[in-house]
This record gives sequence, structure tokens and C-alpha cells, in this order.
Amino acid sequence: MAFEFTDANFKEKVTSGVAVVDFWAEWCGPCRMIGPVIEELAGEYEGKVLVGKVDVDENAELSQQFGVRSIPTILILKDGEVVDKHVGVTTKQALIEKIEAQLTAA
Repeated sequence: MAFEFTDANFKEKVTSGVAVVDFWAEWCGPCRMIGPVIEELAGEYEGKVLVGKVDVDENAELSQQFGVRSIPTILILKDGEVVDKHVGVTTKQALIEKIEAQLTAA
């Protein structure tokens, strides 16, 4: 199951390693389309990559911090820094390629 990021726990959870963060909202149709993909990735990368979601309605601070203006927005972070970003719906394979690129980068 995907981790639930909040304004309160975000900073401590993404300080090291690779993290995938999906900014979404319950009312967002495209967010509901990508949701199952995020859940699958969370299961497949368990123990290697922290995959989670940020509800933009409940965590406005994070949305503002990362300049999220459209959802879904998916950020890939490495050691707390944004290294990749995708806005809108994408394929599972495209996300896997972005994750693998960070896992294999020196």
C-alpha cells in the first residue's frame, strides 16, 4: 500500500534514498486513473523505494513547497531533492524507467 505523506511527516521520510510522491485529490478523475499504478509500484518497490501519495486538499503546505499547480503531479526524489517530475497521467512503464534511472545512478 502506498505511504500517506503529510505536511508533518514528509521531510523525515524523504531524506535518504529514492521516493516517488503522487500529489492527488479524491475529486480528480486523472488522479483516480493513476492511483492503481502508484499502488502497484508501492508493492513492487517495497523496501527499495518509498512510494506514496499526498492529498493536496489536506496538505497545502507540501503542494505550495513543490509548486504543484496541476494534479496528478508525480515527483521522484533522491536524498530529499527532486530529480524528476511528471504532470498528468502516465504509464506504469514510464514511471518504472524514471525510478530505475535513479536507483542505478551513482
